[in-house]
Amino acid sequence: MTDLITSPNIASADDFYADLLALHDGQSKEQSDAINARLILLLANHIGDRDILSKAMIEAAII
Repeated sequence: MTDLITSPNIASADDFYADLLALHDGQSKEQSDAINARLILLLANHIGDRDILSKAMIEAAII
């Protein structure tokens, strides 16, 4: 089992954040929520480790 990485771990994190914000430009709240849901599901599928996903959900709920 792998531990959930919670320390900064994204190359060019500021660029990624800017891309994430741009993804939502011009979208309605409903469209933005749907984009977020699809992105979460795509990334969860990529990770594929149910234990890590459970840890991430717990971590996200307390932040």
